[in-house]
Amino acid sequence: MPDLLLELLSEEIPARMQAQAAEDLRRLVTQRMAEAGLSHEGARVFVTPRRLTLSVHGIPARQPDRREERKGPKVDAPAPAIAGFLRAAGLRSIAEAKVRPDKKGDFYVAVIEKKGRPAIEVIAEILRDVVRGFPWPKSMRWGDGTLSWVRPLHSILATFGPETEEPEIVSFAVDGIAAGNETRGHRFMAPAAFTVRRFDDYVAKLDAAKVMLDPARRAQTILADARNLAFAQGCELVEDAWLLSEVTGLVEWPVVLMGCFDPAFLSIPNEVIRATIRNNQKCFVLRDPETGKLVNKFVVVANEEASDGGRAIIAGNERVIRARLADAKFFYESDLKLRLEDRLPRFEHIIFHERLGTQAERVARIVALAGRIAPLVGADPAKTERAARLCKADLLTEVVGEFPELQGLMGRYYAEAQGEDASVARAIEDHYKPRGPEDPVPREPVSVAVALADKIDTLVGFWIAGETPTGSKDPYALRRAALGVIRLILENALPISLRAVAEWHAEHAMRVKGPETARALDGLMAFFEDRLAVQLREQKARHDLVDSVLSNASLVAGHQLLLIVRRVEALGRFLDGDDGKNLLAGFKRATSIIRIEERKDKRAYAGEPDAALYRLPEERALAAAIDAAKHEASAAVASDDFAGAMRAMAKLRPEVDAFFDKVTVNVDDARLRENRLKLLNQIREATRVVADFSRIEG
Repeated sequence: MPDLLLELLSEEIPARMQAQAAEDLRRLVTQRMAEAGLSHEGARVFVTPRRLTLSVHGIPARQPDRREERKGPKVDAPAPAIAGFLRAAGLRSIAEAKVRPDKKGDFYVAVIEKKGRPAIEVIAEILRDVVRGFPWPKSMRWGDGTLSWVRPLHSILATFGPETEEPEIVSFAVDGIAAGNETRGHRFMAPAAFTVRRFDDYVAKLDAAKVMLDPARRAQTILADARNLAFAQGCELVEDAWLLSEVTGLVEWPVVLMGCFDPAFLSIPNEVIRATIRNNQKCFVLRDPETGKLVNKFVVVANEEASDGGRAIIAGNERVIRARLADAKFFYESDLKLRLEDRLPRFEHIIFHERLGTQAERVARIVALAGRIAPLVGADPAKTERAARLCKADLLTEVVGEFPELQGLMGRYYAEAQGEDASVARAIEDHYKPRGPEDPVPREPVSVAVALADKIDTLVGFWIAGETPTGSKDPYALRRAALGVIRLILENALPISLRAVAEWHAEHAMRVKGPETARALDGLMAFFEDRLAVQLREQKARHDLVDSVLSNASLVAGHQLLLIVRRVEALGRFLDGDDGKNLLAGFKRATSIIRIEERKDKRAYAGEPDAALYRLPEERALAAAIDAAKHEASAAVASDDFAGAMRAMAKLRPEVDAFFDKVTVNVDDARLRENRLKLLNQIREATRVVADFSRIEG
């Protein structure tokens, strides 16, 4: 079966756009082929800085014949409607249409037979349309043309045919650029044009022309060569997935070289050196494998095999890096001259958010809340408030202004340099954590208190301001902040009531209260419940158990996340045992009977049953067991003994079984029937002490 080879050769495609562009090309072409009835056995896509390449194999030589039916008007429709139907369907007379009945009457139907076309003709139309409408996030026009492309498009290579025959050129043109069977190699080392036939031939000739087509191969080459070069110098490569992806997208023929810089710059913090070299020159840094500290060497990835062995490339990078590190050193040393607290007055002139005031007001709120949280997490209040006061100060430093990703870390360095307590310095760095699901949470009490205060202030503030996440939009990263709070509480096993903390913060630090604030906090607590449910499900907790606990308002009223999680865990363990399974079965049976009778009678069977109407010992035994279980379970829940609460519920099992064995609920005596239904409802009410069993599957 024939294969398709497509290459779009242009000026350099930005590295950040390459992966998505490659996937878009594969998706758009194969999707359109499927719509046209052209199946395929496989599709591969590749990208370099200058070319997008698609290889699709196992395509049929022709479209299959297709039969379509087009529904027309009713047989008694006006003549103009019938005439319009004939024109649209391509019929010469109504005699060529069929009549089909349905529930609304008889309708004309046109049966249209479409002969399949040669696949190469269909593909030519598809490729032309895809190139014309390609969804680049940013594109440009050049010269007098009308085509929009990420950078000027130079040529299109498109061939189609089976392996055993000479492939044909897919004939189409876009903006005067006609498809052909010709491409070019590396811009500098092999710029001459050459022809290709099919994919294997194309890859081999590109390789000979100093182009590695596969980005995975380029990345592997860069990483292996950089590691080997570092090892040969007695160093270790500081690996960086983002940087590797970036440089892979900058070169078609990677050549790894090593340079060095003045060791005097090693007086700068390692992270500043790395950020300077990484961000500005896209170079890797090296470290001493024994100490872990950076050495004064770097690895640069060039895009050509230079005739001088790369000496000029290395020298050029060394010049730029020397200048950049000199700037970084100047910034760092300048920052050290001013204490962190002396920078804080500038925050009074910086707006944090139009509805939430200045950055200075935000810092004051964080200080107040951190002081409130400190005793709840076992932190020293004075140190906590000191860390909270200084935690944002490094945002006003030169180094963080140049490298925002170092915020917090630089604050720690500056705090240490001015003699702050070690726990205060660490909290300044750690208060942003966890930044993501893989980031570890702080463990030291001062760090935990400040990290919680920072995130809770953000969440309470934006909820009160009405700036909540909507759909996929979350411009203030509030989902990440909520997950951070959840992880801080759970992984540090903190029995903190989120509702109480949020209400205190709103009233005392933000100085707002009233019905609107209460509604906002209700929304925030619901948001926390949703985020907690997501977190628990990602940790493989059963979704029905999570729902059964979270849906019970009395269980989550204080939003003590740790206790909620412990209830879910205890409920899971309980239901894994025979007692739990049997109690759940009894509960399901009881609630099924109640639900059926309530629907039939159009009333609820709530309220206490009348003990005087008990006729059988099994009724009295069940009522007594329910009262005892509720009392024991409530006491256990009050002392956070969730396993004990489950054990108390398990004691209902024999009485529930005996009731269903010996007692008939739907008796003729209406008063007796109502009383027994109310007694069954007490089972449902009793289990709500621990969870909403109606949401549990099984």
